[in-house]
Amino acid sequence: MTMDSHDYEIYEYKGRFARTPIKSIQEVPLTIMLNGREVVTLLCTAKHPEYLAIGFLKSDAFLSSPAQITDLTVRDEGDRLVAEVETCHDPWKDRVMERSITSGCGKGTNFGRNVATVSKRFLGGDIKVTPEQILAHAKELHERSTLYNATRGCHNSSLCTPDQMLLFREDIGRHNAIDMICGQCFLDDVAVDDKMIVSTGRIASEILLKVVRIGIPILASTAVATSFSVELARKTGITLIGNIKDDSFWVYNDCGRIIGF
Repeated sequence: MTMDSHDYEIYEYKGRFARTPIKSIQEVPLTIMLNGREVVTLLCTAKHPEYLAIGFLKSDAFLSSPAQITDLTVRDEGDRLVAEVETCHDPWKDRVMERSITSGCGKGTNFGRNVATVSKRFLGGDIKVTPEQILAHAKELHERSTLYNATRGCHNSSLCTPDQMLLFREDIGRHNAIDMICGQCFLDDVAVDDKMIVSTGRIASEILLKVVRIGIPILASTAVATSFSVELARKTGITLIGNIKDDSFWVYNDCGRIIGF
């Protein structure tokens, strides 16, 4: 499945009804199977499903090392995609499944344990970033958002150094866009302690937990953060930035990574 949008004709009302062509973003179920057992079905654009599947499993604590993965295949069944992941360890051992529907309809299988585990971690990393670099990355994120501009139906995330945007991902959910980046960093063994994520969408706690678990020390968004994510940022030492506009942003937590702050 390579198409990320579909063309339709609808009726638009602007004082009167008229037929109007639009593009609607594609929504495809992705079922993640782990050692023959279904974990979850996500709704996504069908872009980069292998990274999305691994990112979800990593952020939900099913995986701790890429060496645990013995096989990864993605199968197109016509009406859905199926990601089959095989590992050399037992990812289900001592695991109590909690079906959590998080803000924005993201899904987690063990939210309580993730909070307890990840909040004990304190992020290092010597990355330094200027306000001008933060604003420039947010501007580039907007400029690259061609799917959003065409459909108004997706979120965008990027992996950056202070000077360069390395990865750009877009999906119908902000959780998926973050998971695709985390999954690629995990699978491709990308060093992350000198990187940052710049994203769209509200920074809720489950978004912050994904970024902390993969080890990226700076998370910035064009939207705002929830109170719980701010508390977790201060516990874990992640630099948390939100509400990025053309010439301003909010700093919820820094830890000395923003130059001039």
